[in-house]
Amino acid sequence: MTLLAHISDLHLDGSERATRRATRVMDHLRALPHPVDALLVTGDIADHGEEAEYEEAARILSAPFPVLTCPGNHDARPAYRKALLAEAPDHGPVNQVHHIAGTAILMCDSTIPGRDEGRLDAETLAWIDTTLTALPQDTPALIAFHQPPVELHHPLPDSGMLQEPGRLADLLDAHPQVAAVLTGHAHTAAASTFAARPLIVAPAITWTLRMPWEGGPAADRDQPPGLAFHILSDDGRLTTHYRVVL
Repeated sequence: MTLLAHISDLHLDGSERATRRATRVMDHLRALPHPVDALLVTGDIADHGEEAEYEEAARILSAPFPVLTCPGNHDARPAYRKALLAEAPDHGPVNQVHHIAGTAILMCDSTIPGRDEGRLDAETLAWIDTTLTALPQDTPALIAFHQPPVELHHPLPDSGMLQEPGRLADLLDAHPQVAAVLTGHAHTAAASTFAARPLIVAPAITWTLRMPWEGGPAADRDQPPGLAFHILSDDGRLTTHYRVVL
């Protein structure tokens, strides 16, 4: 069994509000009596893509368990690499595979610099294919990136969803060991399906999206930050529990 926490959309901008909300969630995770095997952070870690924002993120996200990240549309690859990953600044896609409790977790870069919508470019799709092909057949895998590949029925996230999702769906047809797809971006806890697999969208740390039938402005800034807990069982079934942190 693999136990994962999943957060998204911290939008750290140096403000006391953003810092407080992200710190509250991390304090909650660090205090769990049974620690998670890893924490996934699916993008929009910084609000403006500045080095200082990633330096703050590195401090806040420091934990006794692995913290796995991927960029979102608000993130900037060079500063992200330098200040958060301690790597040389580079404009190429940030793709990393992590092996956690017997599960391969592919943190993928679906960003298009300067755009809200996402796309898994040819380099990233080839990396996903090569990485999954190299895994032993009995190794389960999860794929995480920022923009959801399906409509969530709100004009705000749906205007910036993953483009050309069929390219990923075709790739996943050849890799049955992928148990689920995990994303962020939408600022609402959501569950759907993609390529005959669970698609799980993490809630946001910064604010919660009001759906059209709820009325009011799109951004509900009074809701507490949320997170998801994913359990990947030995039979390959993913179970997700959502929580808010008061």
